[in-house]
Amino acid sequence: MPNANVKKVLIVGGGIGGLSTAIALGKIGIETEIIELKQKWEVYGVGIFQPPNSLRALDEIGVADKCMELGYNFDGMAYCDSQGNQFAEPQAPKIDGYPGLNVISRRTLHDILFEEAKSVGTKFRMGTTVAAIYQEEDQAQVKLTEGSMVTADLVIGSDGQNSKVRDLMFGPIEQEYVGQAVWRYTLPRMENIKNSILYYGPNAKAGLVPMSEDEMYLLLTTSEPGNPRMPEDQLDQLLRDRLADFGGQVAEAREQIVDPNEVVYRPIFSFILPSPWYKGRVLLIGDASHCTAPHLGQGASLAIEDAVVLSELIQQGLSVPQLLSAFIDRRYERCCMLVENCHQLVKWEFLEWEGKLPEDANFAKFSYETLAKMNEAI
Repeated sequence: MPNANVKKVLIVGGGIGGLSTAIALGKIGIETEIIELKQKWEVYGVGIFQPPNSLRALDEIGVADKCMELGYNFDGMAYCDSQGNQFAEPQAPKIDGYPGLNVISRRTLHDILFEEAKSVGTKFRMGTTVAAIYQEEDQAQVKLTEGSMVTADLVIGSDGQNSKVRDLMFGPIEQEYVGQAVWRYTLPRMENIKNSILYYGPNAKAGLVPMSEDEMYLLLTTSEPGNPRMPEDQLDQLLRDRLADFGGQVAEAREQIVDPNEVVYRPIFSFILPSPWYKGRVLLIGDASHCTAPHLGQGASLAIEDAVVLSELIQQGLSVPQLLSAFIDRRYERCCMLVENCHQLVKWEFLEWEGKLPEDANFAKFSYETLAKMNEAI
């Protein structure tokens, strides 16, 4: 049933979390509008993991089947040394009805979410963002950078790890640079790459990940002390250099990295905003409030879950203060656990590269135990 306290929602940021929120709320009859800083959509083409809890949340907003149709799904992940010698291949923990993992191109996922958001009546305003937020007891007034004003019952800050909404509400926060960066590059899928394979090298971790019948992507996690600025016209050579210790299929893929413009390089930051993630009628979701290292492929999953939980709570007819308090009760500990466990994997990788990894540190076991926890009800 519609909530008389929340009839119109303004969503800042048109990424995965923002689009998912617009879909979830649009399907229950709430008027939604997304404002997006970019003049046009710019989504890089490498893949994104969709573990079972992500697919469960996507099913709640009606797009899981489309994601599995256009992505590539499988049941487990292989763990190998740098030369491709396999040492583990556990079966991924599942939720009934879903594969262990689906991988899809980010561009394809964006297209799916965008079309679904349009179908439920979401309005879009491109090339602008929030300049100021003025809150009253029964509404929020948002001034946009192009000068117009928007009134809403609820404002959702889904504008990423460098959130402008967060800065306006809570002031600048310290984001921890974990000392690593991730490199990605899309390639034609090798015929025998039928599930995700991780390769643990002496100084880096590589991966080959299928994301459709025709495409896969290579990922590489490296230590990058001091968060250096990488020259964009040399990214292909820099990536090839960092893959020099890997043999087998990774070495074969390395020779195909030839275009610096197709290399996606991202330094890794991690933080979780202390509770609560709201002030008045403004709520932060996704990377704006909980930004995790990508080691378990759960960042987007958390954002989609945020959207589903928010929709469920709105349908209970709660007042806005009750609604936002209940949202934090549902989301905070779960997101903290995921952020902390990903950070543990980061620490173990550094110890492994230094030759100091404890004997009881088991990447596969710890990862899959965490993923099993994520499969628990949200």
